[in-house]
Amino acid sequence: MIELDLQVASEAGRLPAQADFQAWCAIALRQRSADSELTIRLVDEEEGRELNRTWRGKDYATNVLSFPADVPDELLDIPLLGDLVICVPVVEREAVEQGKTLDAHWAHLVIHGCLHLLGYDHILDAEAEEMEGLERILLAELGHPDPYAGDE
Repeated sequence: MIELDLQVASEAGRLPAQADFQAWCAIALRQRSADSELTIRLVDEEEGRELNRTWRGKDYATNVLSFPADVPDELLDIPLLGDLVICVPVVEREAVEQGKTLDAHWAHLVIHGCLHLLGYDHILDAEAEEMEGLERILLAELGHPDPYAGDE
């Protein structure tokens, strides 16, 4: 079971329903046999920029930040996976710029963030190929196109 705490701290745009976020998390986390608890916080650019500057040293708002729980499982009595912070205006702007539907881009970023919480990364080429391949498969199952089409 996935327990999702959805925090809306943004005044921007049309947001997906809680059920959509739940479904996107479920498909991304289905390889995990244990229960999972995570938070998704939807923010505006000011908070997104501050968090990106504080935690990554980059002075701009990015689409999604992932904060895996860094607590040994034996010290927790809950299956805490971590937190995602998604910047609503950046998601909306990117969808337009990349010619994607807003729903497809939201689904992609939630799945992408959840995979980071599971330990996937895209720093090295081999890691990126694995992570992007999994994203393509999961998004196709949801009926969304390849988010990386045209990137090669």
